[in-house]
Formats: sequence, structure tokens, C-alpha cells
Amino acid sequence: MCGRFVRYSSIHDIVKEFHAGESGLDLSPGYNIAPTHEVAIVLNDGEQRLALCKWGFVPSWAKDPAIGNKMINARAESVADKPSFRHAFMDKRVLVAANGFYEWQKQGSSKIPAFIYLKNRTLFGFAGLLSVWTSPEGKQVCTCTIITTHANTLLEGIHERMPVIIHKADEDLWLDPSVRDKDKLISLLSPYESEEMDFYRVSTLVNSPSHNSPDCIKRG
Repeated sequence: MCGRFVRYSSIHDIVKEFHAGESGLDLSPGYNIAPTHEVAIVLNDGEQRLALCKWGFVPSWAKDPAIGNKMINARAESVADKPSFRHAFMDKRVLVAANGFYEWQKQGSSKIPAFIYLKNRTLFGFAGLLSVWTSPEGKQVCTCTIITTHANTLLEGIHERMPVIIHKADEDLWLDPSVRDKDKLISLLSPYESEEMDFYRVSTLVNSPSHNSPDCIKRG
């Protein structure tokens, strides 16, 4: 799964990296981003642009937005067919900007957090889906989920699943709303190559989402 991640790159850097239109948005670095937090996403709704979105997918038909707390992830194996996600998979695919993510490895009765990242330290995009939920008062809320797949060989000793990272060469394809070939899209949801990733242990500071500082990604 993916329940916590890091995005310390600036909005300017995200716009540049993903060739998105200048947004004028502002978002502080997040060293311990948790569900319900606001995240930076890249979408294509006629133009490639940046937006801010709440992490936790709330389907348009939902009566209670709290359902989003249970829908922070969508499984790659079922996302194209599951009723909650299948329409977004066809029409509202996004990238969730990130610099890395956390996972906890069980060791006896303890869980040791690790920070996982690309070796080249570049900003990347998780495969995500978007849903705009309208409250009874008519307020529209942007919500999103992160797609997960089975772990690669590097990470399988930490956790059985990992978030899907879309390769740079496939980002435009993933975001293109005119692409509706389900098999082609599903083929992008594979585990990222182990040899291009690395991880190290970090402090248990990350166990609490209230901690948000560069100390969260210091080697533990």
C-alpha cells in the first residue's frame, strides 16, 4: 500500500518537471504527507496543468466524504473494473507529485520505517485517479487516490505492495484523456525497476503525521 509519502520539490519545480501550465498555486513542502492532506497533482483536462487535491478518493455518488479515508489506494489488479474507480480510470487519470515514500518493515513486535526513493533523486509521479465530489451545500472538493501494485524485488522484504510510479516516457500517455485502451493503460501499472530505487531507515518521527520537517527523511 501507500499510506505516507514525501514531496519537497517546489511548485515551480513540479511545473517544470511535468511540463504543466504555470499554476500560481502555493503548497509548502510535505515531508510526511498522510491521507486527507492536500497534495499536488498533474492532470490533463484539455491542457496539462497542476492542481491541489485532497488525498482520499470520494466517489461522486458518496453521501459521506469520510469514505475517502478508506480509499487512499486503488489496486492495479482491479482498478479498471472496480465500480468505485473504473470511470476515473478511463477519464480522470492524474500524477501525484512525489520525491519518495515511506513503508514500515515488521521486526519482531516493532515496525521500522524506511524512506524509499529513486536513486537519481528526481521528482516523479505516482499513478493516481481523480474524483470531484460535490457536497450537499454545492461545494466541489477535489479528491484522489494512488494506485498500488505488488512490490519489486528490492522492496518485497519490507512490504508486499508498493505505489505505482509512472515512467517519464509514459507520463503523457497516462494523462491523455483520449487514451481509452484499457490493456495499454494497465500495462503501465507495473512495479518500478528495483535497480533504479533505494531505501534507508529513518526515525520513528514519521509515525505521527504531525511531524513535518526534513528530519523525517534523515537516516535513522
